[in-house]
Amino acid sequence: MLQGLTGWHFLIILAVILLIFGAAKLPALAKSMGQSARVFKGEMKAMKEDDVVAGGTNGSVATPPAVAQTTSTVAPDAPRSAGGTTDRTA
Repeated sequence: MLQGLTGWHFLIILAVILLIFGAAKLPALAKSMGQSARVFKGEMKAMKEDDVVAGGTNGSVATPPAVAQTTSTVAPDAPRSAGGTTDRTA
């Protein structure tokens, strides 16, 4: 997708970004993106640690226990009244 781009293309893209956002806002934008990336990285690390604690110390991702498939006998749809409850007097 980006194979045909050269250094000149990136300079033009950078110039357009400067025109859109302005030079004064770029440092604040970069700082905000850096903080967001740092928070995201910390949350991903915390999730991995939670998975390790839940699954033991082997470092693998914890998998939920298998749920047994049960079949229940449910009556066919009964007519419903306007209130949304089933009409059992019919």
